[in-house]
Amino acid sequence: MNETKGDKLTTVNQKGLFSFLSFLLLGLWGEPLVAKELIPIGIVLDLNSSVGSLAESYISMAHSDFYTLNAHYQTRLSLVMRNSENDAVTAASAALDLIKNEEVRAIIGPQKSGQAKFVVEIGRKAQVPIISFSATSPSLSPTRHQFFIRTAQDDFSQVKAIAAIIQAYGWREVIPIYEDTEYGNGLIPYITDALHEIGTRVPYRSVIAPSSGDTEIQEELPKLRDLQTKIFLVHMTADLGSKLFFQAKNAGMMNEGYAWIVTEGLSALLNPKGPNIMDFMQGVLGVRPLVPKSKGLEDFKRRWKRNVSLSKPNRKIKSTAINLLGLWAYDTVYALAMAVEKAGIVNSTFSKKSVTNSKVDLADIGIYEAGPRLLNTILGTEFQGLSGDFRLVNRQLEPSALEIFNVFGNRERIIGYWSQQKGLLKNLRDTGDAGNSISKEILKQPIWPGDTIEQPKKLRIGVPVRQGFYEFMKVEMQSPNSKPKVSGFSHDVFLAVVDSLPFSLPYKFIPFAKENGDSAGTYDELLYQINLKKFDAVVGDTTIVANRSNYVDFTLPYSESGVSMIVLMKHDKRENIWIFLKPLSLDLWLTTCAAFIFTGSIIWVLEHRTNTDFRGPPNQQLGTIFWFSFSTLVFAHKEKVVNNGARFVLIIWIFVVLILTQSYTASLASLLTVNRLQPAIVDLTEIKRNGYFVGYEKNSFVRGLLVEHLKFDESKLKPYNTIEDYHEALTNGSNNGGVAAIFSEIPYIKVFLAKYCSQYAIVGPTYRTDGFGFAFPLKSPLVSYFSRAILNVTEDREKFERIQAKYFSSRTTCQDQNASITSDSPSLSVKSFGGLFIITGITSLISLLFYVFKFLHFQWPALRTIPLRSEILLVENDRNGQAFRSKRQLLTTFGQK
Repeated sequence: MNETKGDKLTTVNQKGLFSFLSFLLLGLWGEPLVAKELIPIGIVLDLNSSVGSLAESYISMAHSDFYTLNAHYQTRLSLVMRNSENDAVTAASAALDLIKNEEVRAIIGPQKSGQAKFVVEIGRKAQVPIISFSATSPSLSPTRHQFFIRTAQDDFSQVKAIAAIIQAYGWREVIPIYEDTEYGNGLIPYITDALHEIGTRVPYRSVIAPSSGDTEIQEELPKLRDLQTKIFLVHMTADLGSKLFFQAKNAGMMNEGYAWIVTEGLSALLNPKGPNIMDFMQGVLGVRPLVPKSKGLEDFKRRWKRNVSLSKPNRKIKSTAINLLGLWAYDTVYALAMAVEKAGIVNSTFSKKSVTNSKVDLADIGIYEAGPRLLNTILGTEFQGLSGDFRLVNRQLEPSALEIFNVFGNRERIIGYWSQQKGLLKNLRDTGDAGNSISKEILKQPIWPGDTIEQPKKLRIGVPVRQGFYEFMKVEMQSPNSKPKVSGFSHDVFLAVVDSLPFSLPYKFIPFAKENGDSAGTYDELLYQINLKKFDAVVGDTTIVANRSNYVDFTLPYSESGVSMIVLMKHDKRENIWIFLKPLSLDLWLTTCAAFIFTGSIIWVLEHRTNTDFRGPPNQQLGTIFWFSFSTLVFAHKEKVVNNGARFVLIIWIFVVLILTQSYTASLASLLTVNRLQPAIVDLTEIKRNGYFVGYEKNSFVRGLLVEHLKFDESKLKPYNTIEDYHEALTNGSNNGGVAAIFSEIPYIKVFLAKYCSQYAIVGPTYRTDGFGFAFPLKSPLVSYFSRAILNVTEDREKFERIQAKYFSSRTTCQDQNASITSDSPSLSVKSFGGLFIITGITSLISLLFYVFKFLHFQWPALRTIPLRSEILLVENDRNGQAFRSKRQLLTTFGQK
């Protein structure tokens, strides 16, 4: 564009020289000065405020600078100033007066978003462009108001940058402090939504009226100081913000442990009340649009400082710092001057509806016919301004990168940048990952309130102080005020989980202990400290149970759990004279005897007709049956077996006998030589019936389980801490000051049995629990993050097994040994040999059936003649006697050779 030819700023001397020479030449040549068309432009500012006074000066300098550099322009802006007096109605009245009576072609202002809401409606009715460089509230959208243009970046452009900073430092709760105006209220819904997306809660909102004095602020600050959250996001204008930080300093809230973030409203003008205000903002983080360096900006800074130093003592502007709102005001004048020249609106007029003497009558306000043309020309204006590229997108200044600064001393340290495309950056030349840079390591180290590099608001993690089972959690403290040294399985799992989180999480461990180092209470009391806001989380071997979920939220479990009973193993007495019967159970003894008799009977049936060893008087044959069958135990039978069927039966039976005798021998040898152990107690009923004492893990929920669910008498319960306590109590027994059994959780029992491999055993049922988990406040967003991270850690078998091996792997062998000791009765049962008995039984029955079938086949012809002879000898009515004699004849034949 031709207009940009003279955009480079020059010094005052250069401009003065240029004007003087032009005037001199024209005067010498006698040529008259060309008259310029004056275009009335309204300006509505709060001239009673520091920002308004500042903007007035920037606008005046911009007007002077522009026409000094563009003297050839045919148009000149004629600036008509009005004071809104920090009142929306006054601002609207001023705008109406400017349009109706001054017939201004555009209005720069008003200063605040609440005032702009009224003024833009007047502009729309009159078709006069309303151009604001400071009404930045997102609730006032240029796209919804046709004649409204915002020559500034709206506050929404900061939202993602602020959320990225909060996420980078791992802050899970933030308290917004904002002024109760359109400007303050307009941004908070967007901030809240952005924080919700990254899992950060807003537990409290502090709203301060813009008219608040020191007293009102002093009443609000103690409420904030007493809250658990010490991270504050301040969104308010400079005047009110200055008062807030002055009082916060006096209230001790600018010390170590606090963090403050300010939005552009404060970061654009850090020094409105004088240089000392920065003393009250030490350690504050802020975000604001990046203003690129340029020669024109450096020249403007020099002239601005000179103008301020030459200003009258009673003038409101006392700071020589460059203000972003002022730069936007400066560029606004440039853009409007260019657009007026280009739009060709010299002869444009207002169309009047009627004539009235009232200066504030809205009904007869005129309509500016060239307003739409001027509006479109402004929207298409582009140039390189003092604040950077001036380009309007969606009727407002295109967002640029933001810089993140840290107040330290009397200056601002730039610790990083943020861009829409790359997220957080250490410097603008960084490539970064598109939109994924959210690590605090990207930013430079800030100096926090209290002049410390220690990041404020670390997660306060309560840890239990145990007196035993240090494999799970061990806390060592040199003194009550020293930093605790924490170790153990639960601690290492927590570290692995934190490493898996998608964000940085600062934390510190706080032992739940008294001044003397002893535990301050039970695990239930420890968890309840979260509800009392004394801890932000609890890490340790905390079991997930239903009643605890009433006041905390648990993550997914990272370890299995459950409650079981452990008892002492007692030795069997070996003086029993009947111990030889123990290898076989009673049912196996009876079944074996029956099998002997059955097999002997089958052999006799198959052999007695053809083998003389199985013949003789009945009592002799009965003795032979028993003798033969039982003599097979030692393979001492002298009778020969000639029948093939009997031989087949005998082969199978000898195989069965061999297995039985070998098993009996092995079992008996074990009973006589191995020192067998049996549980001293087998179930709960025995404990309750005999009134035995029962132990449990001290400070755990197990006591409640015993009393409320298992109905134990509280007087019979004894708490214990360490493995050695368990061992001593169980060894002494209930009658000697100890206990008959101890109820404990499975992980502790495994550690205990690992040390005392064969002396104790788990008996009875296991009462299931959900395992060990980490605890957080109810509805804490960290629960879902930690649960997902726990899944990642536990599913990484190599990592998780490495953690387990550090504390438990060396004890696997002992646990396996103990598992074999706790088996049931050593006696062999029928179930162990059922298959053998079935095989020998089926073999014997098949042989018997085959033999009977063969006998009947050969004896059938002879048996058929018996009824014929009986018919000659017997009378007709003796049929019953005939049948009886026939059966006797069959048996007689079966018993003969």
